[in-house]
Amino acid sequence: MTQRRALDARLRFGANYTPSKDWMHSWLDFTPDDVRRDFAALAELGLDHVRVFPLWTVLQPNRTLIRTKAIDDVRAMVDIAAEFELDASVDVIQGHLSSFDFVPSWLYTWHDRNMFTDPTALSGQVDLVQTLAGALRDAPNFLGLTLGNETNQFSAHTHPSPWPVTTDEAGHWIESLLAAAEGAAPGLSHVHSEYDAVWYMDGHGFTPAHASRLGEMTTIHSWIFNGTAQRYGGRSVAADRHAEYLIELSRAFATDRERPVWLQEVGAPSNCLDESEMPGFLEATLRSAVRTENLWGVTWWCSHDVSRELGDFPELEYSLGLIDQSGAAKPLGRRFAELIPELRERRAVPARETAIVVDVDEREVPVSRAALSPGGAVFQAWVDACDAGLEPAFVTSQTALDDAALAARGIRRLIRPDLSTSEVDPYGSVNTVVDG
Repeated sequence: MTQRRALDARLRFGANYTPSKDWMHSWLDFTPDDVRRDFAALAELGLDHVRVFPLWTVLQPNRTLIRTKAIDDVRAMVDIAAEFELDASVDVIQGHLSSFDFVPSWLYTWHDRNMFTDPTALSGQVDLVQTLAGALRDAPNFLGLTLGNETNQFSAHTHPSPWPVTTDEAGHWIESLLAAAEGAAPGLSHVHSEYDAVWYMDGHGFTPAHASRLGEMTTIHSWIFNGTAQRYGGRSVAADRHAEYLIELSRAFATDRERPVWLQEVGAPSNCLDESEMPGFLEATLRSAVRTENLWGVTWWCSHDVSRELGDFPELEYSLGLIDQSGAAKPLGRRFAELIPELRERRAVPARETAIVVDVDEREVPVSRAALSPGGAVFQAWVDACDAGLEPAFVTSQTALDDAALAARGIRRLIRPDLSTSEVDPYGSVNTVVDG
C-alpha cells in the first residue's frame, strides 16, 4: 500500500525500538528470542509498527564489505516483527543515536572523507542502501527505509568534527540515497530524517524544503529540550503543541498539499518533565498531533528504557521508554495503550483560516531560522495565536503573495511577525548534551 492510499486508513501508532538487552549493541550478538520478548510487549500495548536501527558500523565496517550476516539479522528482525503483526521501518545510514556516533572507520581520522560530498563515500552508502533495501523488499510488513537517524547533525557547526554541506550538496546526498532505495525496493515509503536544526539553525545546509519535499513523507522529530521547555515550561502550550507546531511549519514548505507527515520521533524527556507529568504530556502531544492534516502516524521514542548497566548516556536517555527494564509497561506506556484505540480512527481536523507568514529568500530558505526557534518571533506568534484560541497554520512569504494558493488552503487571515522582535540567540542546539 502506498502511503498516499494509507491516508485513507487508520492512524498508525508505534515505537522506535531500543532493545531491552544491550541497547543497539545487541546487533553485535543478534538474539532472536530477545527481540521476540520485546516485540511481544509492544504488541500487547496495541502498537502496529516499529522503527529499527541497525548500526552502520556493523553493517558496513569497510566501504567494500557489507556483511551478509548483519543484513540477514536485519531481515530476521523484520520477520520477527511480522510474527506480532508489527510493520517495520528500517534506518540504514545509522550513524547517530542518543549522543553516540556510529560512523565506520573508513570515514574518519586517516581516511577522513565528508560523508555527504565525497564521491567515494557516497558510492559506498549507495551500495549499502541498495543491499539492505534489496534484502527487505519482499517482506510484506516492510514499510521502507529511513536514510538514517538525524544524519544532518554531522553537518552542523555544533558537531565536534563536522562535515559541512551547502544546500545543494545536502539535497544531492538525500536524492542520491532515496533513488538507490527506490531502485532496489520500489513503491515503498523511503524517507529521510533531520533533527530540528533543519528548522531552527541559520546557515544549516539541510533546509525546510528538503524536509518537506524529498522522500515519500515528511518526518518530524520533536523534542522540547531544545529551549521550548526551558523558556515556556514543560507542560505549557508551547511544549504540549511543539510537535503540532513543527508539523504545521513543514506544510508551509510542502509543494504537495496532500503530502503525508509522519511524527517519527517524539518523547517525554526527564530533564524537562517530572515522571508524574509524562503521561499527560504524551496525551497532549498525541491529541494535538492528530488534529493535523495528512498525518500518517506517530512513533514514540522509545520502546524500552536503556539499562543502567550501560554507561555514559545522557541521564534522560535512561528513562524515555514505554517499557522498563523488567519488561513492565510504565505509566507512560499504559497511557499510550489507553489512547491508541480512541485516536486510531481518523476524524475531521480543524479548519486553519489564520496563517503565520515565514519570510523566505529566493530559494525558499527562511531569512531567519532563529525566528522559528523557541522564543523567536515566528514561534512566539504561534504560541500567542494558540493562546487566543486560533488554529494557526503557516505559509511562506512567497505563498502569501499567491491568492489562489491561500484560497486553496482556506486561509483568510495572515499574521506577519516582526522579526526584529526576536530576542533569541542564534540557534546552537546540539542533538544531545553529555555532561562531564
